[in-house]
Amino acid sequence: MAKLNISPLDDRIVVEQNEAEEKTAGGILLPENAKEKPTRGKVLATGPGKMMETGSRGKMSVRVGDEVFYGKYSGTEVTLDGKKYTVLRETDVLAVIEK
Repeated sequence: MAKLNISPLDDRIVVEQNEAEEKTAGGILLPENAKEKPTRGKVLATGPGKMMETGSRGKMSVRVGDEVFYGKYSGTEVTLDGKKYTVLRETDVLAVIEK
């Protein structure tokens, strides 16, 4: 994997979205405008952690390489070098997928 030229701040993470489903469970092909935004992806970068009132940083509970579920309308989509990423807060992550 090439180096990611983006460094998230505080408790933010950068997620590479999984591809949208091409067809339904019943086998019906979906047109581009009917595909749902993916809510699952791989963490590519994490910030240093949230700044606490004490001046120290909180520990991040997700790590680079984790596969996560996140809220449907969470984060901000960004495009860098022709690839789409989602930048979201760690609190927008709903679950880490165990391998």
